[in-house]
Amino acid sequence: MDTMGRHVIAELWGCDVDKLNDLSFIEQVFVDAALKAGAEVREVAFHKFAPQGVSGVVIISESHLTIHSFPEHGYASIDVYTCGDRIDPNVASNYIAEALKATTTEVVELPRGMGPIQLEKPKVKVL
Repeated sequence: MDTMGRHVIAELWGCDVDKLNDLSFIEQVFVDAALKAGAEVREVAFHKFAPQGVSGVVIISESHLTIHSFPEHGYASIDVYTCGDRIDPNVASNYIAEALKATTTEVVELPRGMGPIQLEKPKVKVL
């Protein structure tokens, strides 16, 4: 394995506003997404905010899935992080985007645990 894990960060726009504000729907979607990806669900915790929005996490043996929804903007930010190479986090991310009826998705996948990050030294300009 080249990495310790894969981390998908997704921006979901144009989502169904009612679904974004429905705690039990989102909780079920996230559990189903984890299972569809082949993960083992360990714990589930979700919270509904007043007047709107849901945040939550599904802890899986392989790491986690998280969401924070903004129904007033038809937007949700989600993370799916899986350790090892057995599970593809994109399977869960795509399932969630479809379930929330996102019309636009922006997805970034980051490899995790590849060792120290090498940063370039800043160039100093002498006047």
